[in-house]
Amino acid sequence: MLSVEEARERLLGMAPEPRVETVPLADALGRALAVAVIQAPIDVPPFSNAAMDGFAVRAADLPGRLPVTGEVVAGAREWPSVQPGAAIRISTGAPLPPGADTVVPLERAAETDGVIEVTEPMPAGSDVRAAGHDTRAGEAVQLPNPLTPAGIGVLASLGVAEVLVRARPRVAILSSGEELITPGHALEPGQIYDANAPSLAAAVTDAGGEPILRGHVGDDPEAVAQALTEAAAEADVVLTSGGVSVGRHDHIRDAIERLGRLDFWRIAMQPGKPVAVGVVNGRTVIGLPGNPVSALVVTELLVRPLIRAVLGLAGDGRLYVMALLDEDLRKDPERAAYLRVRVRQTDAGWAARPAGGQLSSQLRALAAANGLLLVPAGETAGRAGQLYETILLGEPDTTEDR
Repeated sequence: MLSVEEARERLLGMAPEPRVETVPLADALGRALAVAVIQAPIDVPPFSNAAMDGFAVRAADLPGRLPVTGEVVAGAREWPSVQPGAAIRISTGAPLPPGADTVVPLERAAETDGVIEVTEPMPAGSDVRAAGHDTRAGEAVQLPNPLTPAGIGVLASLGVAEVLVRARPRVAILSSGEELITPGHALEPGQIYDANAPSLAAAVTDAGGEPILRGHVGDDPEAVAQALTEAAAEADVVLTSGGVSVGRHDHIRDAIERLGRLDFWRIAMQPGKPVAVGVVNGRTVIGLPGNPVSALVVTELLVRPLIRAVLGLAGDGRLYVMALLDEDLRKDPERAAYLRVRVRQTDAGWAARPAGGQLSSQLRALAAANGLLLVPAGETAGRAGQLYETILLGEPDTTEDR
């Protein structure tokens, strides 16, 4: 069996070629930029302007009594010049008129009958926002990637209305099993609801991909092969759940081999050993286990980094901490175990406790978890009082939250 690290490296080597698309700024939040450095087309701000409501003056005329000879407001298209020994009323953001080099805030000037009195000197440039003080035309602007609200603001300030981003990889999601039925329908004897399709779609979306729900296919080899072929024609990556073990009715792995090639099968991880990865019609296919916890944990550890790699983003985007385990948790010594835990911050550091049952069919424990605690292969249990690497899946608790 491959280790998780080996499987991840091999899968990343199978990442599909990225596509790019242009989107309006309104739809660009969180998107991965195809080009993260642009050349500024203009100065920002494009003209010197007032940082305060007040009076535009010459610093050389201060202190003194100055008649107010005009006004300039934000958005003005033309404005008078400031003459020596005079002042012009100005609003925040309004262009600094010719002749002025300083703005006297309202609270620092006493006005009587159209004349202001300023009793203290002010250095030139006071309360003036100079043209280009944020960005100069022609300057290389490094944008945050993925794009943040502030990054969108920077683009908007430069007059950019659309941005080139990496297209979200299309991930087809196909469930396998005769027993499955879509939520919302009445259960018949022997049926269970398909929890994998909606949860995997959410995980794909969370990683930055575009899920394509392909429904479910029964335990028939030809139907499985046809469903895989159709999914591969529609998506960049195909994600299946169920049908990858060694039972008589597990046909996903065989279909991958028959239609294309099987690159690897089985990973030394708990939960999630029976994972089949290969290529069908040029598309990467990842066959996940049918148990819902296994499917989601494998998606977190392997599929999430793959999607992010297609988007040009490194790693899985998670925070890793060393957490002290509260109590013993048994595991398979042959596999690395990813235990579902609640992680909290204490005065002594990070700590973790079980989020619930650790069986691969116990989905509620994973839903309650905010971390995956890694106990390496070769150990028979996670031991209370020992530190283990832990992946934070959500906000940590505080000591009081316990």
